[in-house]
Amino acid sequence: MTRVGTLYGIGVGPGDPELITVKGLRILREVPVVAYPKTRMGKPSYAYGIVERYLDPQRQELLGLVFPMTRDRAVLEAQWEAVVAQVWRVLAEGKDVAFVTEGDPYFYSTFIHLSRLMKRRHPEVEVIVVPGVTSVNGAAARLDLPLADGDERIVVVPATEDLTAMGQLLDAFDCVVFLKVAKVLDAILGLLRERDLLDKAAVITRATAPGAERIVTDVAALEGEELEYLSLMVVRK
Repeated sequence: MTRVGTLYGIGVGPGDPELITVKGLRILREVPVVAYPKTRMGKPSYAYGIVERYLDPQRQELLGLVFPMTRDRAVLEAQWEAVVAQVWRVLAEGKDVAFVTEGDPYFYSTFIHLSRLMKRRHPEVEVIVVPGVTSVNGAAARLDLPLADGDERIVVVPATEDLTAMGQLLDAFDCVVFLKVAKVLDAILGLLRERDLLDKAAVITRATAPGAERIVTDVAALEGEELEYLSLMVVRK
């Protein structure tokens, strides 16, 4: 009977290729198949770009997976089933698969959905997660900004249009990290202005990524600007 392969979720860090863990790099180099997200146009993911230098296309199979970017539940479920089936076909041949994801596999990652559905459809598959450095940790290091100390409280949330909730978080916590802040940037800036917190905030895009990182400490100057998707804001009161 053919051995079923192992599915690895490998966090490759926020952008700097040297921030992948030793364990993650070892597994990435050992596995016969490396899976990564890609767009429908075939463009590889940010995560793939981080680890590309470590891969060997002559020896390894590179498996691009298209993940749905829609809120349509039916479309989402159909595409996720297709992705799991695609990965299962490889695992069923006895090949181990390493799925790479920026940051950490279990922190706002597409791997969460892949892992959950794989376990449901094919419980015989062993799933092993290798944690990674998140964009939050990368941002703190690059901003030289301790996120929390002693009894201070911190919250990490996706920035949303629920401004009442966002404002309550700013009032209740010593440090607030807004992920995916680009889509509601001006609204969040308004909340900061109301609370006299503009000088307590910083925005970082593609944290730690060589040649692509952008750090802005004068956040008021960003009003009206369209930021990249991979942008977060740290507010440290």
